[in-house]
Order: sequence, then structure tokens, then C-alpha cells
Amino acid sequence: MTTLLGQRSLVQEAAALRAGTDDPVDAAHRTCDRIDAVDPQVRAFVPEAGRRTRLLDAARRSAADGPPDPAERPTLHGIPVGIKDIVHADGLPTRAGSALPPEVLGGPQAGVVGRLCAAGALIAGKTVTAEFAVTAPGPTRNPHNPAHTPGGSSSGSAAAVAAGMVPLAIGTQTVGSMIRPAAYCGVVGFKPSYGRIPADGVIPNAASFDTLGCYATDVAGVALAASVLVDGWRARKADGWRAHETAGARTPRPVLGVPVGPYLERADAEALDAFGEQREALRAAGYVVREVRVMDDFEQIVEQLFTMNRYEVARAHADWFARFGDRYRQQTTSAIRQGQTIGDAAYEAARERRVAFRARLAADRAAAGIDLWIAPSATGPAPAGLDSTGSSIMCLPWSNAGLPAVSVPAGQAANGLPLGLQLVGRFGADEDLLHGAAGIERVVNVAGSRRADGRIRPGRRD
Repeated sequence: MTTLLGQRSLVQEAAALRAGTDDPVDAAHRTCDRIDAVDPQVRAFVPEAGRRTRLLDAARRSAADGPPDPAERPTLHGIPVGIKDIVHADGLPTRAGSALPPEVLGGPQAGVVGRLCAAGALIAGKTVTAEFAVTAPGPTRNPHNPAHTPGGSSSGSAAAVAAGMVPLAIGTQTVGSMIRPAAYCGVVGFKPSYGRIPADGVIPNAASFDTLGCYATDVAGVALAASVLVDGWRARKADGWRAHETAGARTPRPVLGVPVGPYLERADAEALDAFGEQREALRAAGYVVREVRVMDDFEQIVEQLFTMNRYEVARAHADWFARFGDRYRQQTTSAIRQGQTIGDAAYEAARERRVAFRARLAADRAAAGIDLWIAPSATGPAPAGLDSTGSSIMCLPWSNAGLPAVSVPAGQAANGLPLGLQLVGRFGADEDLLHGAAGIERVVNVAGSRRADGRIRPGRRD
């Protein structure tokens, strides 16, 4: 396994650039050097002729035009960022991982890119996506083992951060496209509540679910990015969790809920074994962990989501598919054709079922006194091969409900590939989720990486 991690975190990079102990031009050089050295293997970035010249020009403008007083420099001053290639960015074509003409797919710059630029970030380039953010994989490899998938559809963004090419990257999630690649690549992935980052300027997959998010190496990094990107971000000033008795002291921590039932049973044996050990580590650290029986009708929930998803995919691509259908890959064609068979009445019925599911899940959480749900981020470690991006099933109900979710690295599988722990918060309570995730991240990092014999040993992340 090739270890490519070890670069400075987003918080460290941002602090150095704002303080002036680092320089945007030097940061741009390092980014390009790293892309040149690593990306031929990982293939996280869409190839771009003249990337270095473009990025250095932007860095020089940032250095020259930025406020001389460090205290006045914006949050992401000089930070290079990767942008998923379904998100429009001025000066860079949008190909969406497809063979369609880029001029057909073009559009105004996305609001999320405008927010990044206003916060001082530099656009390092477009990152690889599955075709139209559906399921046909791009060329990206897992940085920990190039024979394994990095996940999808935000494969390039997750791998670019994991491989140390950029400290921050933007992705999207419709079902599992942020959380699963984060787990497979061993980074932190954050999917906000649906709608809290405006999705203008983004090619839709299924508009009722599509959510912009970000990757960094730790929770502090995604929290810093969220403070810039998320609508109405509220800095968490005090700990509002309930206080629980731990070793004679009352310490405020979120109550964690384990969603037992047919949903959790979709994870494989190794993921469930690791999840059990993570739960015990959290209990030992003083967290209250409650098992809650939910989603006994999980098969119907899956069917409801994909009824809506495929219907919306087909409508989003109606014009392009009619004109360029022969250029679409098989997996995307199949999704569109499935959606074409779904009528308006079936779609509206599925929408009503989703409303009922969201209300029921919220009621289950409240009745059990749960602050955060916890579950495996994926069914297991990244599968071998590059023909599939893996299963999104562990993310499906939370995306269906529009809830905020974050995946934190949580040790390693027996084959040395990363595992992730998924944390899910209340709708709109993204700040609480990331605040709670910071403490949980420390516990599962200390819990360490898994040996081949399945036991947890103390360890650390680079």
C-alpha cells in the first residue's frame, strides 16, 4: 500500500497563509508539484493544460491584492481547492465525467465557487466525478491502494484530499457520494442539511436530494470550510449537550443512537465488527450509546428513494439524452431509461412517502432522546476493482431525510484500507453535528487501526 497522506491540515494551511508565514504563490507551487508527482497514479484531477500558469497567476493576484493586515485576510486566503466537475467554475470547462461537448454543459459559475473565491480560495482545478454524478466510475484510484475504488461519485475530490494534493475539495451527495468516498479514502467528508449550501450552477442528478459538501483531513477543517459555505452558519459558543456522569464527573456529550434493524444489517461482517468496537470505545470514553429499532420497512424506503431519484435523473437529462444519448455510458443510460418508465403519479406517491418517513425518523430520534445517529459510513472498506464505486446503501436513509452527515476516519480493515464512522444530526443542526463530531473523532482516532486478526490497537493518523 502506498501511503500518500501527511500534508498539513486545512486549518494549519489557512492559519499560515493568513498570518503571512506562508505565501499563496508558494502554496500554489506546492499544490502543482504534488499534483504532478501523485496524480499520474491517483488520477483525481481532470487533466488541465496550463494549470500551473493559471494557478500561479491567481496566487500572485491574491498575494498582491490581499489585505496587508493579517487580521483582515479572508478565511481561506490562498487555499487551493478542488472542485467536482459537475460544478461550474469560470474559466474551467465542465465535462461532468462525460463525452458530451463541454459547451453544451456550460453555465454560470456556481454560488459555492463564488463563496470560496470571496473567502480568498484559489481554484486548483476540476476533480473527477462519476459520469453526471450517477454510477459510471471515473478513472480515479484509491490513494491507499490503486487497485481499489475511491468510491463515487465525488471520487476525485476525496482522493485529492487523501493524497495531499489539496487541503480542501468540494463534492456533492445525492445518495452516498460524499460520505462513502470519505470512508474509502480515509478523510473527513461533510454533507450538510439539504439546501444549506445553494446548488445553483451545479449540474443536477436528482434535485430533491443533491447536496453540496466538502472534504478535509479532519473535522476542524470541514468546520472551517462550512463557516464560509453554509447558509446562516452559527458559531457554536457553548456546549449544549446533556451532561452525563463519567468517572465521577458530569461531562456534556451528545447521546448517540445506533439504528438497529434491517438498515444496519446491510453492512458486511467486517464493518459491523469494527462498528461494535467503535461503540465500545465511545462508551468507555463516557458517551451514552443507545440502540434504537428503526426502519423495519427499509426495503420500501430504498424503493421510494430510487423511484424519486430515477424519475428526476430522467427529467434532468431529457434534452441532452435526446440529442446525445449514444454518448452516455451504460450505467447512466440505464438510470435514465428506468426513470423514463416512472409516471408522475408514482413519483408524487413516493414524495408523500418520503415526507412520512422523515417525520417518523425525527419522531424516533426524539422519543429515544438521541442527539446524533452513528453507523458505518459504508458497507465495508473500498472494494477491489475500478468497475464499481461501491454501495451507497449506508447513506441512503439519511440522504432521503435530507439530514446532515459527516464521515470520520475510524481505523483500518484487515487489508489496511480505511474504515469510516458516519455521524448524522438533526435537520438544520449542522453546527451541532460538527461540534459533536470533533470529540468523537478524537475517540475513534485513538481507538486506532484494525489488525488482520480483527483486534483494535492504539494508533494515529498522519
